Amino acid sequence: MTMSKIRGMHGFLASSIGVTCAAALALPLTPPAAAANLPATATLLSARPPALSAPARATGRPAPTAEAPGGTQSLPLAPLASRDRTLAPTAEQGLSRRDVRHFSLVGVVWDDPDVELHGRVQVRTRAAGTGTWSGWQDVETHNAEHAADPDTAERTSGRVRGATAPRWVGDSDGVEVRVRAVAETQAQRVDETARGPRTATAGSPLPSGMRLELVDPGAPPGPDAAGAPRALASSAEPVEALGAVDASAANAGLAPRGATEIPELTRSETERELVTLRTAELTREQRAQPKIGPRPRIVTRHGWGANESLRKGQFVYTNKVKAAFVHHTASGNGYRCAEAPSVIRGIYRYHVVSMGWRDIGYNFLVDKCGNIYEGRAGGVAKPVMGAHTLGFNSNSMGIAVLGSYGSAKPSAAAVKAVARLTAWKLGLHGANPRGKTYLKSGGGNLYAKGKNVRLNVISGHRDGFATTCPGWQLYLKLGTTRSTAARLQGR
Repeated sequence: MTMSKIRGMHGFLASSIGVTCAAALALPLTPPAAAANLPATATLLSARPPALSAPARATGRPAPTAEAPGGTQSLPLAPLASRDRTLAPTAEQGLSRRDVRHFSLVGVVWDDPDVELHGRVQVRTRAAGTGTWSGWQDVETHNAEHAADPDTAERTSGRVRGATAPRWVGDSDGVEVRVRAVAETQAQRVDETARGPRTATAGSPLPSGMRLELVDPGAPPGPDAAGAPRALASSAEPVEALGAVDASAANAGLAPRGATEIPELTRSETERELVTLRTAELTREQRAQPKIGPRPRIVTRHGWGANESLRKGQFVYTNKVKAAFVHHTASGNGYRCAEAPSVIRGIYRYHVVSMGWRDIGYNFLVDKCGNIYEGRAGGVAKPVMGAHTLGFNSNSMGIAVLGSYGSAKPSAAAVKAVARLTAWKLGLHGANPRGKTYLKSGGGNLYAKGKNVRLNVISGHRDGFATTCPGWQLYLKLGTTRSTAARLQGR
């Protein structure tokens, strides 16, 4: 079967099923018992919602523009003629300069998600407006560290692929790419249950089936894509029309259906909301003196223009949110805040169409101006199970700051936004941002499956997986984030 047919099947399987009801505010945040085909810590809920109401009025910020659904170009890599004769013929692959349709985000994927790419990935792109070629830009090879937990339905779907981090390059119409293997001292398979993903074998230093993914995020889709499935731009991505899609219904009670944002609340308003949401679970002390930060403004999926017909329709929940993992998207810092919705739409399409995930992996995203965005669908106040920290997606949430923060410092606005978001969301579940908690590992490269691991309630991605994420400069800010979030909770 050809890769294009496989991608077509993946798009066809990306069914569209709505969820929740208008009475969601009255429901407890801990969902029903787990469905039979999901892990014990997750539940799946689906229903058919009524039609969307008109979008809420914009509040002085960019509103969705005319429809342009975007698309993905997938180009197979080929061996490159290398001047280094010590390299095997398969040790360097890429594509020479070529004209392509417009795109703004790039990444490289390969067939087996359990094989790591040990090498350097670089791209050059041609700006669509000026025709100027960029210099070589590195694409981070994050090697499966952001992913659904092992043995979950999402991870074992058969559609998941290995992938680099996505790189935002802006509107481009030309591309060149090279991938070069690096020497490995341990070119053997590793026991996944003990140490995580497999390395590439000595006879094949680069993963098989590598493809360059060129993503056009498009403009936000119109109301039809938010309220019902529609045909996509590419015939390789058909949609199975199984019913209306309405991710905004999962936020019922927090904002009108179809709203572009969930407004911020004052401290007293948030405390009253907490009692309404979780009255049966609060102690007398918690009802008298709630420990929760004011709810921040959150841009909804409709606000950043998610094409809901791309993702899987059902929502998957865990029991509660005991911890927050902070990430960076490693997509580069060359975006303007006005472009942040486009960057998120690009990452969303890359995660679903190129990598084979059910939805965008992160629960929330934050841009460098401090705007907070709803990530994976299912409701911002609910414990939605993401695919952000391999082995620790249960009973946690993932927050990704747009950009790369290995050497660049995150903005003060972004750090404050993470603190405000965690003060509110962790407060819904009674978690102290300065505290510690235990999470059971689902399996990864630091902790064996089933091990109870003591972690900070606000942790960096590297605390649960051997990775450089969220970048050293952002990781250094987590102490400030914890203390600010605790103060916002009144601790």
